[in-house]
Amino acid sequence: MSLATAPTWLETLQAIDWTEIFLAGGDTLLMLGGSLLFTALLGLPLGIALYLFDRGRLVSSPKVYGLLSFVVNVLRSLPFVILLIVLIPLTLLITGTSLGVAGAIPPLVVGATPFLARLVETALRGVDRGIVEAGQAMGATTRQIVTQALLPEALPGIVSALTVTAITLVGYTAMSGVIGGGGLGDLAIRFGYQRFQTEVMVVTVVALLVLVQLLQSFGDWLVRKVSHR
Repeated sequence: MSLATAPTWLETLQAIDWTEIFLAGGDTLLMLGGSLLFTALLGLPLGIALYLFDRGRLVSSPKVYGLLSFVVNVLRSLPFVILLIVLIPLTLLITGTSLGVAGAIPPLVVGATPFLARLVETALRGVDRGIVEAGQAMGATTRQIVTQALLPEALPGIVSALTVTAITLVGYTAMSGVIGGGGLGDLAIRFGYQRFQTEVMVVTVVALLVLVQLLQSFGDWLVRKVSHR
C-alpha cells in the first residue's frame, strides 16, 4: 500500500488559477483608485470646513462645527462591515448594483471620507497660527489664506493623510468581499475560506501586503518631495 504524499509548494502554486488572481487584483486596484479619488474630492473640503468652523478659527461657528463633527463621528464609529450592509439601498440607487467594483465604491467612499476629513483637519491644525494671523493682517480673504497659506504649509501632512487613507481603503476593499464586492477580498472569501483553498488565501494576503508596502513607500517619497522644511 502506497502512502499519499503531500503536494510540493511548486505543485500547489501550479494548481492556483493565476488568471483569477490577476483579474481580482485588477478589480482591487479599480476599487482603490475610484474610491480614493472620490474620497479626496469629498474629504479634503470637509476637513477644511472642520478646521475653518472650529472655535477661534477663520469662520468660527460652533454650531456648524458641532453638526459636521457629529456626522463625521457617527460615520467613523460604524464598523465598515455594517456600513457595507446598511448602504446597500443607497448603492443600488447610485450604481444600480450592490455587487462588483461599482457596488463597492459608494460604501468605500462613505467609510473613508470622514476618516480623511479628520486627518486633514489635524494637518491644518498643525500649521503655525502666526501664518494665518499674518495673512489676516495683510487683508487677505479667507479663501486666499486657505489656498495660499494653509494648504501649502499643510501639504506634507495632507499627502501623508492621503497615504494613510489609501492604505485603509486597501483593507476596506478586502472587507467588501463579504457582500460580493469583487477584488482580492472576494476571492479570498470564495476560494480561501468557503472552499478551504489555503493557498489562494495566502496569495491574496501576500498581494495585499505588497500593495500596502508600495503605497506606503510612494507616499513617504511624495511627502519628502513636497516638504519644504
